[in-house]
Amino acid sequence: MLRTAFRISRASRLPIFSPPAVSLARRYLSQETRAKIQDAVNTTPVVLFMKGTPDFPQCGFSRAAIQVLDLHGVPPEKMQTYNVLEDSELREAIKEFSEWPTIPQLYVQGEFVGGCDILLSMHQSGELEDLLEKKGVIPPVEEEAQASDAAKTSA
Repeated sequence: MLRTAFRISRASRLPIFSPPAVSLARRYLSQETRAKIQDAVNTTPVVLFMKGTPDFPQCGFSRAAIQVLDLHGVPPEKMQTYNVLEDSELREAIKEFSEWPTIPQLYVQGEFVGGCDILLSMHQSGELEDLLEKKGVIPPVEEEAQASDAAKTSA
């Protein structure tokens, strides 16, 4: 009886290993899906994976992301959006691809920028404008001002 009590008390002090929940939910991307997503983010300067469309966002975070990109004057021809609500495989695959759990997700020139919270923070600090200018998505402010002045002068 003493041996049984000893085993139980010793066993109860041993740490119990439980793997993180994320690793249990991980669904390894196929090479084909990974290649499709990689091609999508590399083909267009600005790519936004969102819920809904720019004209009809289906969540407040996606709406905020579109509004911020509009505020910075990202030209429609330099931006591609993907509605993850239309494709459940894409909805899960993009989370694994970026290792980011939420949507929307923004990519600029093939690089993952972040979700709505990161986008808003970068917008407020001025980092987003700097990034978009540096990557050639929008013209620098000086060029815009000069172009505006030139238009006024010629008119």
